[in-house]
Amino acid sequence: MKYKRILLKLSGEALMGSKQFGIDNNRLNQYAREIKTVTDAGVEMAIVIGGGNIFRGIQAKEGVIDRVQGDYMGMLATVINGMALQSALEAVDVKTRLLTAIKMEQIAEPFIKRRAVRHLEKGRVVIFGAGTGNPYFTTDTAASLRAIEIGANVILKGTRVDGIYTADPEKDKKAVKYEKISFEEVYEKNLNIMDMTAFTLCNENKLSIIVFDMNKPGNLNRVVMGELVGTLVE
Repeated sequence: MKYKRILLKLSGEALMGSKQFGIDNNRLNQYAREIKTVTDAGVEMAIVIGGGNIFRGIQAKEGVIDRVQGDYMGMLATVINGMALQSALEAVDVKTRLLTAIKMEQIAEPFIKRRAVRHLEKGRVVIFGAGTGNPYFTTDTAASLRAIEIGANVILKGTRVDGIYTADPEKDKKAVKYEKISFEEVYEKNLNIMDMTAFTLCNENKLSIIVFDMNKPGNLNRVVMGELVGTLVE
């Protein structure tokens, strides 16, 4: 095993699976089994999920909802996704804790760094909900921040694409995949991996990022074991 403690970042859209909206139970169950394989091997795992399958703060711009209000709605969407993933994990006998940046004691613990680290040390999967708890920050930034706070060895960004390319591979057939790339090269080439705040946080704290295809069975385990899957940013 190459990484002892990881933070897995999933987009909310990833949970939609074949649906147009909401949560696909098949995709949820697939992710739960993938995560169980990794945690059974002794890896300490924290997870941050987006909320785009339910509501994105950016949608607020399109209507009468204030941006700040919209961002808080997006944070609540991430908690719904966190609760869904928590249930799916517990259904396959993985112990979990859901910690949120906004207090909602009936369903989750408030985020406290030492508590989160203790849960990880005890072998529990820690799911971080409600982003950073602040508007104008994305769940990418929340993932970077939490990963740094808990001392994660790496951020694994699970997407539907198998790495970082010179261009969007879904639009440009000539796009070439990078195996490894430096933070400086990403800045120079203006590649869109995370929002700039999240990316800069990782760079300044020397936290590597691996972008990989989470939907391919076994990929998560292969990444954790040190196989070169996806693209490594370091």
